[in-house]
Amino acid sequence: MITPVPTTLEGHGVRLEPLVPAHEAALRDAAADGHLWELWFTTVPAPAETAAYIATALDGQRAGHMLPWAVRELSTGTIVGSTRYHDIVPAVDRVEIGYTWYAKRWQRSHVNTACKRLLLGHAFDTLGCAVVGLRTDNFNVASQAAIAAIGARKDGVIRHHQARRDGSARDSVMFSILREEWPEVRRHLELRMARHG
Repeated sequence: MITPVPTTLEGHGVRLEPLVPAHEAALRDAAADGHLWELWFTTVPAPAETAAYIATALDGQRAGHMLPWAVRELSTGTIVGSTRYHDIVPAVDRVEIGYTWYAKRWQRSHVNTACKRLLLGHAFDTLGCAVVGLRTDNFNVASQAAIAAIGARKDGVIRHHQARRDGSARDSVMFSILREEWPEVRRHLELRMARHG
């Protein structure tokens, strides 16, 4: 049975640091690059909501169903976004990766591939997960493409699944990677990182 605990994950030009309240100012700055909170289908916090965003993530960590990180890009030393495990289900050795966002200038860079390599490696190789899930809003086409590009398989769409920040109900597009698929996905991610240099 998996037992995720806060841990630092580092490699491939990024460091995933366990999220703490001291990351608030840096996360505000990262989200301001592109005014990411204006994208109605994402979970990026507006500046005044950043402290509450962190507090909610840490409440989920204490409750055992979330494990959040701040993402630091190592060539600049800058916090560039956030990600987390969520919907952790130890009874079936499942975690999901989500709540992922990066400052606009780091989107379509090495950062997302590197983070997914670290998160998937930790889930499968350290925690012993049987499956890692990923989900996104039906309207977040860029996120769906990014998830598919790392090698996750689309499971389907759960309609009217959860509330967006504006109160509307979103359809969630669900993806997953099974333990036996991980070696192939890992090779694919490492080839992508080699292309990024």
